[in-house]
Order: sequence, then C-alpha cells, then structure tokens
Amino acid sequence: MTEPQLDRTAAAIHVSDLHKSFGHNEVLKGIDFHVDNGQVVCVVGPSGSGKSTLLRCVNRLEEPTSGKIFVEGIEITDPDIDVDKVRSRIGMVFQQFNLFPHLSVLRNLTIAQQRAKGRSREQADEVARRNLAKVGLAEREDAYPAHLSGGQQQRVAIARALSMDPDMMLFDEPTSALDPELVGDVLDVMKDLASEGMTMMVVTHEMGFAREVGDKLVFMDDGVIVEEGRPVEVLENPRQERTRAFLSKVL
Repeated sequence: MTEPQLDRTAAAIHVSDLHKSFGHNEVLKGIDFHVDNGQVVCVVGPSGSGKSTLLRCVNRLEEPTSGKIFVEGIEITDPDIDVDKVRSRIGMVFQQFNLFPHLSVLRNLTIAQQRAKGRSREQADEVARRNLAKVGLAEREDAYPAHLSGGQQQRVAIARALSMDPDMMLFDEPTSALDPELVGDVLDVMKDLASEGMTMMVVTHEMGFAREVGDKLVFMDDGVIVEEGRPVEVLENPRQERTRAFLSKVL
C-alpha cells in the first residue's frame, strides 16, 4: 500500500476523463474539472445528471469505471494508494445526517476522532466543543439527535466532519432534506466556512448560495459538464441552450 504524499501546491481536486457506469447505465461520461485550494465550486443540474455520483467518486465512495482523480496531487484512483489516508483529509456531508441516534451530540463528534485520529477523550471533547460552537450549537452537546431539528442535525453533521481536521469539504445537497425555514442556518454555516478559506465542492439546488458564495459554477446534465464559469456569468448569461432551459425553470 503506497503512503500518499500530499502536494499542497497542486489543485485540491483534479478529475480527468472520469467515467462511471452502473451495469449498462453510464452515469458519468468523461468528466474533466478541478477545484483549486480555497475555492468553492458549486455543482448544479437536474436530478439524474450525475452530480452526486461525481461527488462520491471524488472520495472513492463510488469506484470509478475509468479515468483519474487526484486529491492534493495524489492519484486516489491508483490501485496501490492508501485511500483511507487520503479520505481522512476530506470531510463529507450528505443529504441525510447519518448521526448515531443512541449517542449524544458530543459523542457523535468524538467517536471518529478517537478511533481514526487516536485522540484521547479529553482532546476529542475539546475539538468537538470548538466545532459545535462554530456551527452555533455549543449548548446542545448533551442532546440526542431525535431532540434536534433537521437543520440542527445537519449542523452537527458539519461539525462532526470539521472535527476530523479536513483540508476540504464535500457537500451532497446538504439542505435538500430540510424544511425551507431551516435551510438558512445551514447555509450560514457553509458561508462562514467559505469565508475562512475552506475548499468546498457543493452539489446544491440553492442558486442564491451558488451566486453569493461560489467561485465557480458547474452545470451538469446527462453525465457531462455542459457549462462552467463564474456563477454570475453562468446564471445571468449562460452560453448553452441546455443551461438556459434548466435555469429558466429554477430561477
């Protein structure tokens, strides 16, 4: 197993000719794109366009069919690479919160730190409390997930990912399972992370967030990248007819 050597000068994420098929269904059809360090890249498009599959391939939750993916200069599609070592640098937040229902909020944040990072309970508690404060939930450390709103649970999930000290964060439609009035609190946390320089790749339907926070907007459809550019340019002056048709329905 090859020990990965990070290259902080390389792009945070670089994807080259990525293909992914499920049986005879080709979901990704030759994706090329990159995310620079400190950049917020928002990926938008209709359901079934391959957005979430792309995101899951980036940290190898899905196995690419072909193509190459580099994270901080490391080819994580190399069969000899220690994927877990690379993946430990990537925080992931899903649509569903995936919290342990039988554990308190604090314990949800400390268990992976202790097991994967080797931290003591005291060290893990300190990191967890710092990140709960960052997402505005310092007072809920003793609560259980069932006693939290969906928005609070998602903020706990973000704090849990941050507690692993990631170099970058991947968000897979983090607000899609939330009631509309709860979306803002989660987006505010993500805006704060972006302002602090966190590298972020965000699959989202929140066009306002993409416009305000994104450095680059990627529009996908039918397994390909149709258009990409600065959010204001893509949203206000899309070059491709398919992009125009999509945006006319969502804006």
